[in-house]
Amino acid sequence: MIGGGPAGVAAAIYAARKGLKVTMVADRIGGQVKDTLGIENLISVPKTTGPELAGALQQHMDDYTITKREHLRVDRIEKGALKTVHLSSGESFETKTLIIATGAKWRELGVPGEQENIGNGVAYCPHCDGPFFKGKDVAVIGGGNSGIEAALDLAGIVKSVTVFEFLPELKADQVLVKQAEARDNITILKNVATRQIIADNGKVTAIEYQDRETEQVRTQDLAGVFVQIGLVPNSAFLKDVVEMTRFGEVVINEKGETSEPGIFACGDVTTVPYKQIVIAMGEGAKASLAAFEYLLKN
Repeated sequence: MIGGGPAGVAAAIYAARKGLKVTMVADRIGGQVKDTLGIENLISVPKTTGPELAGALQQHMDDYTITKREHLRVDRIEKGALKTVHLSSGESFETKTLIIATGAKWRELGVPGEQENIGNGVAYCPHCDGPFFKGKDVAVIGGGNSGIEAALDLAGIVKSVTVFEFLPELKADQVLVKQAEARDNITILKNVATRQIIADNGKVTAIEYQDRETEQVRTQDLAGVFVQIGLVPNSAFLKDVVEMTRFGEVVINEKGETSEPGIFACGDVTTVPYKQIVIAMGEGAKASLAAFEYLLKN
């Protein structure tokens, strides 16, 4: 098991319950979940936090015999009937099956006020955090499909959405653009560059941006900023090992199988849409069951 987020933990538990010998290699147990503050959409758990959920994942794994190699990463994988996994520590081991669950990270703007205000007005997941901004004014940074879809999603919850697109034209599909333009509470600003996110008393209060044509700098009051400029899968170590999209997502089928026999993948690192905790958990369980089936037949 490579990766210790919700997908990796689900896969590890399912594999252990099947009586398989399981080793998990992870930078940290909980993965990106540890950086999430409020979680209110994990079914049957009305409200929790990222650190609390990460602790619960760890505790659940402790009920099973799972070897955990934390604070390590996989540098490379050698293909074959027995796959050789090379770790950042210099160690290596062989395995018949591998489950890749290394997740992905949101691409950041890299402007002042972004990192400092994550969880206090700066967000990356409209499905997760949109309800926290009910009745408020928010911004969406990015005019691609994910940005316009986020604006449409948020428009039904918040007071108003302003989309900030760096290029002179939106990159999103025209059908999405038309829907956004038809909404009374969505405003689209093109050819603008975000300069900084402004906060007061620990809460986002405004965004400063520049018109790239006139170079005029403006400030807009708002309560939240949703950054939607892409997701970066943690898959660099899989180059030439399995098939990936041009975005770096691992291509899988309905069973979580990759192009390489015996290597499975699940969660945000894959082509499965909707990057959500509950979906990642289900995908992890499915990949683990598929790996067990593979071992029975091979």
